[in-house]
Amino acid sequence: MDAHPHLHCIVPGGGFAPGGERWVSCRPGFFLPVRVLSRLFRGIFLDRLRRLHRRGRLALYGELAALSDAGAFESFLAELRETEWVVYAKRPFGGPEKVLDYLGRYTHRVAISNHRIVSVDGGKVPFRWRDYRHGSRQRTLTLDADEFIRRFLLHVLPTGFHRIRQFGFLANRYRTEKLERARTLLGVAASPATAGAEPADWKDLHEELTGKDLHLCPNCKVGRMIHLGTLPPDPGQPREGIDSS
Repeated sequence: MDAHPHLHCIVPGGGFAPGGERWVSCRPGFFLPVRVLSRLFRGIFLDRLRRLHRRGRLALYGELAALSDAGAFESFLAELRETEWVVYAKRPFGGPEKVLDYLGRYTHRVAISNHRIVSVDGGKVPFRWRDYRHGSRQRTLTLDADEFIRRFLLHVLPTGFHRIRQFGFLANRYRTEKLERARTLLGVAASPATAGAEPADWKDLHEELTGKDLHLCPNCKVGRMIHLGTLPPDPGQPREGIDSS
């Protein structure tokens, strides 16, 4: 329930050579020097943060309000540059399937599940948590309701924020083409589960998982919602695709 911002990244052990005519794999047992990767990530992250600040796109409130001043913000960044950032990379122990299964559960849950909340009484909320620093012992922590809500809302994403993003040859615009090219270069056939299969409608998948039929009218609960068309994007705001692979 504490604020712990971090990223999980699934990175392929190779990529396309310039021109896309060859697949280049990383060396066996070695991907990238972690210390170099840590400092590179730190430099890029802080550079983007500075750009947002200069454009006035960082909203700073409360204890951070003083950082609205350009000089104070630069001093703040200077301290962060002296701190070693952590980028931890390793091969998946149980293979790609285990990683995807873990991240699927990790990214599609809320900050705390209901069964961990012991009670809500007298403005207090006791809940169970696991102390991994001391043998994974299960403990109970009691917070004031206001503090519990504050911590919970730290995990609510801002409007328009995407929890999962794809880049490189998995970017939405180029995924089909790039994956087919990668399979050709690697001599790997498409998965039988996906080759030639029609993609399932997300509303049908939602009904399978929750039992709620999103095809029904949300008001009368009887009529069926029928897709008539999609509004085209504003022609005055063209979107240019960037091939990040």
